[in-house]
Amino acid sequence: MPQLDIQISIEDEAWPDEAVLEALCARVLGAAAQFLAREEMQPFPKMPPEVSLVFTNDAAIREINSEWRDKDKPTNVLSFPAFPLVPSGRPGPMLGDIVVARETVEREAVDLEKSFEEHLTHLLVHGFLHLFGYDHLETEEAEAMEALETRILASLGLSDPYAGQDPV
Repeated sequence: MPQLDIQISIEDEAWPDEAVLEALCARVLGAAAQFLAREEMQPFPKMPPEVSLVFTNDAAIREINSEWRDKDKPTNVLSFPAFPLVPSGRPGPMLGDIVVARETVEREAVDLEKSFEEHLTHLLVHGFLHLFGYDHLETEEAEAMEALETRILASLGLSDPYAGQDPV
């Protein structure tokens, strides 16, 4: 089973306790890594690759989104791969950063009638797949990425977050 070195930074005190986030991230990202290694034949390095997770708020993610994507608004999750990868490419020692905004996750969870943890789990998987070169800009890419997300979430006992929707 592939291992990950997960580094967590909490920038907003309203997030759950660090130990709670660490346990959730280890379970979710561990399942995603295991799925990619097994089902997608994703080659993992012998040393555990590092992934950095930043748990922040809408104001901070809005600044990041504006600076890096020219979108002056908050978003739920942003991913910054350390190295460009194509799906099924071999990751390096650093996968990259995933940044999550608490208020947006909370609002979306309410709108989707899901628990905060369930929606956060989905966004962690989504952000993690971006670090491996998966994207959803084109319909074909979106279908492939959403199918992977759905299968990984099913392995965690969660339902299809895209049921009844067209690919993003």
